[in-house]
Amino acid sequence: MKTVLEILRGMVIGLANIIPGVSGGTMMVSMGIYDTLIHSITHLFKEFKKSVLTLLPYAVGMVVAIAGLSFVIDWAFAHYPLPTNTLFIGLILGGLPAIFKQVKGERIGWAGGVIFLLFFAMVILLQVFQRENTVTIQLGFLEVVKLLLLGALASATMVIPGVSGSMILKLIGYYEPVIGSIKGLTSGLLAGEWAAVGANVGILLPFGIGIVVGIFAIAKLIEVLLARWKGRTYCAILGLVIASPVAILMSTSMAGLNWLLILVSLATFAVGYFAAYRLAPKGE
Repeated sequence: MKTVLEILRGMVIGLANIIPGVSGGTMMVSMGIYDTLIHSITHLFKEFKKSVLTLLPYAVGMVVAIAGLSFVIDWAFAHYPLPTNTLFIGLILGGLPAIFKQVKGERIGWAGGVIFLLFFAMVILLQVFQRENTVTIQLGFLEVVKLLLLGALASATMVIPGVSGSMILKLIGYYEPVIGSIKGLTSGLLAGEWAAVGANVGILLPFGIGIVVGIFAIAKLIEVLLARWKGRTYCAILGLVIASPVAILMSTSMAGLNWLLILVSLATFAVGYFAAYRLAPKGE
């Protein structure tokens, strides 16, 4: 049962990472597993077996969600954007009690308040300046280098709560090409179209290598911050997390809003909130 829950948490993190405006790091915090995953990533080589056993079910869940459910998420956002977004808002806010527990008893002071406001404002400004912009990827040496760097950037935002890697990719025009490559790879494998598989692997492989490098780098930085300034680091995390629902609603279409849609959205919010509570590890 523990492994099944960990795979489900991984699926939530994976889904969050492919949705513009939603952060996988936020989902980690909301489910109470942020410190555990950061420790396992930064101690992968020192505590190899323990770290792999910890990370593997989450990684499986993420892969399943990204490869198998991206089509479902696209459909849900296309037809029911508000209820889909309120589901994730529920998942985010349902984890706030766990974050407050981390801050309790820590030294914060006025600096903590300033840090909270700065990081809250950063998320809102990212949403304000988000624009529709799509580039065409033509593989070559410089494009491969660019994909490596973009993978590192996206992974950093995956680990940092409240900052959406998908939103950053959308800002610079690479969201649709990368998501399209994931879908193309899945479709190509199912249909046996190996030329399409090879073309999409050529895009996703350097991007994936960049993700791995970026995750290790940013995870080490966060581990140092939590060890030295835990209270103030969590003030930054709180600013990022609490701003996330605001940013999500700012990007949500309210077309066709009616009482039935509001009630359904409240129901999906409740489901998300309850799921965050149930998915949080107990006694850890």
